[in-house]
Amino acid sequence: MLLGTLIATAALAAAPVHATPRTLAERMTADDDALRQAPRRADAVDLQRALRTLSRDRRLARATIRLLPPRLARNTRDITVALRELHRLAAGWPPHRIRVGAAEPLGRLRGHYRRAQRRFGVGVHVLAAVNFVESQFGRLRNDSVSGAQGPMQFMPATWRAYGMGGNIKDPRDAILGAANYLHANGAPGDETRALLRYNPSADYVRAVSRYARRIRADWRAYYAYYAWVTHYRGKRIKP
Repeated sequence: MLLGTLIATAALAAAPVHATPRTLAERMTADDDALRQAPRRADAVDLQRALRTLSRDRRLARATIRLLPPRLARNTRDITVALRELHRLAAGWPPHRIRVGAAEPLGRLRGHYRRAQRRFGVGVHVLAAVNFVESQFGRLRNDSVSGAQGPMQFMPATWRAYGMGGNIKDPRDAILGAANYLHANGAPGDETRALLRYNPSADYVRAVSRYARRIRADWRAYYAYYAWVTHYRGKRIKP
């Protein structure tokens, strides 16, 4: 039953939305209102589907955003741009099968971020955004095309220097290692520089920063991103 629900949800997230700006804005506003009252996976994925559609159609995005409430308009503008940035970043990757697994529970992940923040000073919102962008909170289990591994996608040589003897594929160890590496490269004082060392792509830095900004502004965004679907039938869902 659960597997069938997840497959149906993934299929929904992969499908584009066909709607006018007004109906799309009304739908997004309703989803956002529902998420702010009681986060549910169905509402988060429906909003994800709308954001993916807007990221692909700039004209529709401009028209829809004008009709959204101010806070949701700001969020939508940020996330659609982040999706475009990540799509550009992944455009040259060769096609490959996606291996997936369960993410750690929300509360446990948040505990890892807090522990890392206390030790290294790197913000919870930054660590959550990196974890989301790198592996969808640990659900995507592939090594990267360049050989990076684990839920925070470390190159083995970098992990040996900053992983503090932990397991590169363990969420707690990986998050602590990421905080150690970001701190060593300037965070929290200069998060942009630290993220650029983490992944030398301006698109990557901007996308992570946009997600981090939304999480910092409203922690409920983290719950919504946790519910997003990024894979369907062994393939990654593109922005």
